[in-house]
Amino acid sequence: MMPLYAIGRALLIPLMKLFFFYEVKGKNNIPKEGGYIVCSNHLSNFDPVFLGITQRRQIFYMAKIELFKNKFFGWLIRGLGAFPVDRGKDGGKAINNAEKLIEDGNVLGIFIEGTRSKTGEFLRPKAGAAMIAEKVNVPVIPVCITPKNKKVKLFQKVTISWGEPISCERLGLGNGTGEGYRKATKMIMGEIAALRERDLKARLNAPEDK
Repeated sequence: MMPLYAIGRALLIPLMKLFFFYEVKGKNNIPKEGGYIVCSNHLSNFDPVFLGITQRRQIFYMAKIELFKNKFFGWLIRGLGAFPVDRGKDGGKAINNAEKLIEDGNVLGIFIEGTRSKTGEFLRPKAGAAMIAEKVNVPVIPVCITPKNKKVKLFQKVTISWGEPISCERLGLGNGTGEGYRKATKMIMGEIAALRERDLKARLNAPEDK
């Protein structure tokens, strides 16, 4: 774990507990070692923080290159594990960096919808996670962030659920075809949706939420 990431995580845990009533499910599904991909839905700027504080390993993310133009901010987010991607020029380089991180035993985080949902509803998922998983042959762990009323707000309940790892074999990867990537991506998104459905049902049945 990078020093700046470790310091930031230690500082943020008590703050997030103060400002959010969050609960974590499925922590036993998280591998303690080895590379893998975390695939989550995306609702707010707090999402990387939720993923970081609810498990112990550092998660690395791709970030748009514009965020690195400010030298201080660029240094900060690099120290927190982000690396730049210029979608119009060197997307391939960023993919190579992601694959190298995983091959070195690190964890890559991908928000499968590609951008934040403004309504709280799921957006159409992107195939990048499935493509990288196939290339480096690592499992994908689906994660669902489920707030009380579709949007993440201060002082409201948020559930962060970690699903079971999905192997490349189960995803049907191995042929490198567009159809294969679409099916695998649909399966990952389906697992995330199932976690949300389960957590919403559990919340409705909880006495404090009635």
